[in-house]
Amino acid sequence: MSSLPDLTAIDLQSLTAALRRGGLLQDGRVAGINVDGLRDTILSRVARLHLTYDGSTWLAPNSVFLKSALPERPADLWRGYRHETEFYRNVAPRLAKGVVPGCFQAHFDETTKDFQLLLEDLTETHALLQTPWPLPPTAEECRLLLSAWANFHAAWWNAPELGVAIGTWTETFDQQMQDFQQRFEQFDRQLGERLSPERRYIYIRLIDNADRLHARYHSRRDMTIVHGDAHPWNVLLPNRAGDSARIIDWDCWRLDVATDDISYMMAMHWFPDYRRRFERDMLDFYHDELLRHGVTGYDRRALWDDYRLSTLWHIVTPLYQCTGKLPPLIWWNHLDRIFSAVEDLDCRELLA
Repeated sequence: MSSLPDLTAIDLQSLTAALRRGGLLQDGRVAGINVDGLRDTILSRVARLHLTYDGSTWLAPNSVFLKSALPERPADLWRGYRHETEFYRNVAPRLAKGVVPGCFQAHFDETTKDFQLLLEDLTETHALLQTPWPLPPTAEECRLLLSAWANFHAAWWNAPELGVAIGTWTETFDQQMQDFQQRFEQFDRQLGERLSPERRYIYIRLIDNADRLHARYHSRRDMTIVHGDAHPWNVLLPNRAGDSARIIDWDCWRLDVATDDISYMMAMHWFPDYRRRFERDMLDFYHDELLRHGVTGYDRRALWDDYRLSTLWHIVTPLYQCTGKLPPLIWWNHLDRIFSAVEDLDCRELLA
C-alpha cells in the first residue's frame, strides 16, 4: 500500500490516489500542497494540508488533515499508531457518517513503524472544547459530549461483529494483573506517605478481587466499543446547530462496557463539587440518549452498577500514568479526583 511520506516531501500521486479511493476525485489530480499549522502533540505530528488541483475537482476537498508519527518518537508509541490505523480501516467504515472524521487513508508500516492518517478537515465546521483544561465543560457542553458518546456506543451495542470482525476479547487478565501488581509496588514506593493507608488498602483489595470483578467483562453482555481516552478534548463540537460532534484520537479503543468512557470523562476529570452537582443528572441524560439511539434491555440501574464498577477500576489509570512517567500535574489530580468518586459512590462495597 502506498503511503504519504514525511511532511517535507509529500507524494502528490499518493495523495491523489487516496482521494480517488474515497470517491472525491475523478479525472483530476493534486497539483500542489500548502502545509498549514504543522505541530507536534504528545503522541503525533499533525498538519492541515491546503490542496490545489489540475482537472475536474468538483467533489475534491480544499484541504485535508494529516496525522503522522512523531519523528523522534518513544519506542512504544507505535502500538497506538497501529491501533488507530486498525480503527480507521475496520471500525470507522461501518459507522454512519458524522460520528468520526472521514478517513481517506490509514497507513501503518509494521517494519518502519511509519504512520499516517489522511482525514477530513473539520477546521471550518467544528472546534475543540474551548474550556481550558482542567476546567470541566458547562452543563450544555456535557450534554453535547454525552450525546456523541451515546451515539457511538449505541452503534456497537451487543453487535455480533465484536470479537469476531472487530476487536478481540481478552480471555484472561492474568498477565495484565501481574503487570498491575508490579506497577502498584513501584507506585507505592514512589509515593510513600503521599499514598494514604486507606487508598493503599483499596488498591490491594482490587488486586485480590480482580478475578471476581472481571466477571462483568467476561459476561460479554451489554458491551460495545469504548474509546479508552474519553476526555472532553477528544470530541470536536459543531459550530452550528444541526450538525453532529466528531470523536477523534482512537489509539486506545477496545471492547468493554460503555461506562468506562463515561466514568473517565466525569469521575476521573471532574473535581468533587462539580461532579456531585451534575453526575446523576448527566447519567440520566446519557441513558436517555442510549435508548434514543436504539439500545434496549439496559435499565438505569444497570447503568449505575456499571458506572460504579468502571469508576473503581479507574483507580488503575493514575497509577499507570505515574509509572509511565506522565507529569504529576496529570496523574496526581486524577488520583485525588477518582478516589473522591470511589468514596462518594461507595465503590468500597464492590470489594467486600
